[in-house]
Amino acid sequence: MNCTPQLPRVLVLLLSWASVAPAATYAPSLIKPPPPAREFRAAWVATVGNIDWPSKAGLSTQDQKSELLAILERARQLRLNAIIFQVRPGCDALYASALEPWSEYLTGQMGRAPAPFYDPLAFAVAEAHQRGLELHAWFNPFRAHHTKALSSIAANHVSRTHPQWVKAYGPQLWLDPGEEAVHEYSRQVILDVVKRYDIDGVHLDDYFYPYPERDARGQMIPFPDSASWQRYTTAGGKFTREEWRRDNVDRFIHSLYEGIKAEKPFVKFGVSPFGIWRPGHPLQIKGFDAYEQLFADSRKWLAQGWLDYFAPQLYWNIEPKEQSYPALLKWWAEQNPLHRHLWPGDAPNRIGTKRDSYEIVNQIRLTRQQPGASGNIHWSMKALMQNKDGINEALARDVYTQPALVPALTWLSATPPSSPKLTVQNASGGALKLIWAQAGAEPVWLWVFQARVKGDWTTEILSGRQSSHVFKANPLPDTIALTAVDRFGNASPAAALELITATNEKK
Repeated sequence: MNCTPQLPRVLVLLLSWASVAPAATYAPSLIKPPPPAREFRAAWVATVGNIDWPSKAGLSTQDQKSELLAILERARQLRLNAIIFQVRPGCDALYASALEPWSEYLTGQMGRAPAPFYDPLAFAVAEAHQRGLELHAWFNPFRAHHTKALSSIAANHVSRTHPQWVKAYGPQLWLDPGEEAVHEYSRQVILDVVKRYDIDGVHLDDYFYPYPERDARGQMIPFPDSASWQRYTTAGGKFTREEWRRDNVDRFIHSLYEGIKAEKPFVKFGVSPFGIWRPGHPLQIKGFDAYEQLFADSRKWLAQGWLDYFAPQLYWNIEPKEQSYPALLKWWAEQNPLHRHLWPGDAPNRIGTKRDSYEIVNQIRLTRQQPGASGNIHWSMKALMQNKDGINEALARDVYTQPALVPALTWLSATPPSSPKLTVQNASGGALKLIWAQAGAEPVWLWVFQARVKGDWTTEILSGRQSSHVFKANPLPDTIALTAVDRFGNASPAAALELITATNEKK
């Protein structure tokens, strides 16, 4: 028997009521929160040769999904805001396509779908968006078959269905950029993805005409495009062969940009060319001549505004004069009269004996100091999954301390969405529950939630799918604010609420 004296029930209820602080209330405020940081923070996820994902061909559907979710979670934890996901390594598809065969890097056999069936791109888009991450689909426009092949070529691969477009060059197969039908084919493949998937960007890397191959004697092998070149000259073409090749790539880049914008203007188009345009630009730079050997006049694409972002692969260190990261970054910034986004690529995968994690941190800092540059892309996600030399802790501690929005596409749209309607459903016990609704008809891509506690603002970037949020803080924030962000990156005026005391005095 319990002999402890019992308090009367009414007294227990009174004491319990007295020990609970009354719920706080919030009222509309004109306070403006600080604007959130704007910086592109992305990583490449390469599928060719199973570099980043999946870790090997033939994994089960569940294992593939688990690995991809781990990548997206790591990106979210590091406060990245985009993933660049390779979906077409060589005229194959890491998505359900009626135009090209399933990639062998999924199942080990080109043309074989995952079983149990799922669509990796649809899965990646949905899960990235759930985490507030952009998903850019990365294509190789002209490479038809890679040396890291795992299986026989499928019957519906372009080398079987249109062999006249395909050239063997070294150990690989390539579509001939001199064929107009090739332009239309690759454009159709890419725009098919733009139409059918809710991607945020289309991305091309540095492969246009292939990197030069050499024979057993070390002599450079010419690219076998004599048939398309002959048709061009017979029709009265006036370009030299080198000029003609560059023009082939130029026209493809321009027409693809226009095709994307005609379909979905908010979908970003980005190119990541070799980091040196030509040796001698700037003067101290030496190295590979992408203009002459890949026939990629990437400076022209940037100057003409045929893209939304430009991501030169600046994989070198800061100090070497002949391939200096800051010298090349400054030069590229000077080639950008239309002020397209400049988001250079860096290479944490090269962390090792000649590079530590702080080389990457310092490159990000230099990017922030360079007028006209506003972000970085990391090659590749594997280095962040392996946490090479503590790169993850260095990023989180030194440069990615707060979340950031992707810079806006102001040349496409500068109209901000309407401010949301924000209310506090409950504010007690060190927790604040907010609910909101968008004010306009345009779907919201992201919500930016900000709170001020003891004079310090914190920022969280939330998926546009959310309509509520719980914020835990003790004491409760004196001011909260919510901003809507559209697919172009435009931000609404903030809806702000301020804490009110029982005597109606604002704290």
